[in-house]
Amino acid sequence: MPETWSIAGRIFHSRLILGTGKYRSFAEMVRAHAASGAEMVTVAVRRVNLSDRSKESLLDYVDRDKYFLLPNTAGCYAADEAVRAARLGREVGLSEWVKLEVIGDEQTLFPDTEELLVATRILVKEGFVVLPYTTDDLIVARKLIDAGAAAVMPLAAPIGSGLGIQNLANLRILRERITEVPLIVDAGVGTASDAAIAMELGADAILMNTAIAGAEDSVLMAEAMRQAVEAGRKAFLAGRIGKKLYASASSPLTGVVR
Repeated sequence: MPETWSIAGRIFHSRLILGTGKYRSFAEMVRAHAASGAEMVTVAVRRVNLSDRSKESLLDYVDRDKYFLLPNTAGCYAADEAVRAARLGREVGLSEWVKLEVIGDEQTLFPDTEELLVATRILVKEGFVVLPYTTDDLIVARKLIDAGAAAVMPLAAPIGSGLGIQNLANLRILRERITEVPLIVDAGVGTASDAAIAMELGADAILMNTAIAGAEDSVLMAEAMRQAVEAGRKAFLAGRIGKKLYASASSPLTGVVR
């Protein structure tokens, strides 16, 4: 049986979660999603036409029988803005799940963790399944879990930067210390090797958008990311060898007659 994982009791097979922005066309997005094998896609509530269903909408290109829709609060800079966006998404039938983003800085798009905690507490009390986008700070992550977050989503690097994982130590610490909810690496992945490294560190899943949507061949990159996530997960489960400063013969000489 293929390995599965879960958030708030919902089972998933794919550990790759995709965004829906920055594609050159909706048709390209559909092909990339299919190539990725993803089962969950996230969409910004504030960037979707929810009032006039007669006009073309991003939602027309997401097959909700195939993909689980995860609304997000991208573009919100305060807790009350994010809470309103999440409520709107639920009211129009998108989902009671939310990828919670509360941005604190326009240039880096780093999260405002104080406002994030405020919004998490409010939305959890209102019955939302909250997946907060946060820093790679263990203390903040623990506070979010205490507030009722169903997962924690630390950044690997600034959103859309493609820099890859910038702090391996922090992600290792998060993996060791957070066991009660999934750990989903979010933001900063640039290529397949970045995804493999994140999974080798023990992440339960990875969420990405720009690395695929901005690639010269987004469909091929989506396929590469799928394989990288699968390979990284298998490597984590297999357990890597320890690192040594000096060589260790592949064919030991112990017992060899000279």
